[in-house]
Amino acid sequence: MSSTSSKRANETLANGEYWATCRERNEISAALNGHGDVFPQARMTVIDGWAFFYRNSEEVWNCNARYAATNFIVQQA
Repeated sequence: MSSTSSKRANETLANGEYWATCRERNEISAALNGHGDVFPQARMTVIDGWAFFYRNSEEVWNCNARYAATNFIVQQA
């Protein structure tokens, strides 16, 4: 494992609002990885270590914040 991968895996997200963009390049890959409801991008709220993903103000998926930091491109909203 490279130092970049291990560093990213150890990152945690602070409580707040973010944009989460799928790392997968297409809808099929995203669906196979369980990220179909988030593809290509969704609003994400982090609260106490959990990431909640929203589309049109409706929650579509959630996971722990460490998983989100590792598996999505996360930008401050």
